[in-house]
Amino acid sequence: MKLLTEIMNEEIARDILSWEYEKPYDFYNNELTDEAMEELLDGSYIALFNDYQQLIGFFCTGDNAQVPVGKKFGVYSERSIDMGLGMNPKYVGKGSGFEFSSFILRYIEKNYQGTPIRLTVAKFNQRAIHLYEKLGFEKKDEFSTDFAEFMTMVKKE
Repeated sequence: MKLLTEIMNEEIARDILSWEYEKPYDFYNNELTDEAMEELLDGSYIALFNDYQQLIGFFCTGDNAQVPVGKKFGVYSERSIDMGLGMNPKYVGKGSGFEFSSFILRYIEKNYQGTPIRLTVAKFNQRAIHLYEKLGFEKKDEFSTDFAEFMTMVKKE
């Protein structure tokens, strides 16, 4: 699968915010709100398309890749670049997660050379955790919110 990056625009953001995942991954469903649109269009999100111009997913870096309450627990205090990602539900569970995530990692490693990469994942999402471990991430910190338990994982250079 060849992936191409594209700057996030309003049309892509609306598409992403309409995605609906099957249970238990419906935890990742979004709502089309002004606030959600504003976040997706703030410059920290990049859309990923295949060579057939199909929207495969997106990723972001920085504060938008963090779960805000994690800051209260100090899980984001170490210097790292935070990475968040989302795959179009049409492609989830079809064996392309490793290639999709590897592309994102290469992009971030190229643009943030020498900086450890950190991500935050819901602890119930064992499928994603297994994938991230295959990509070289190690479990770091854990914290809970009123609606879920999370962990951070770090990939050292």
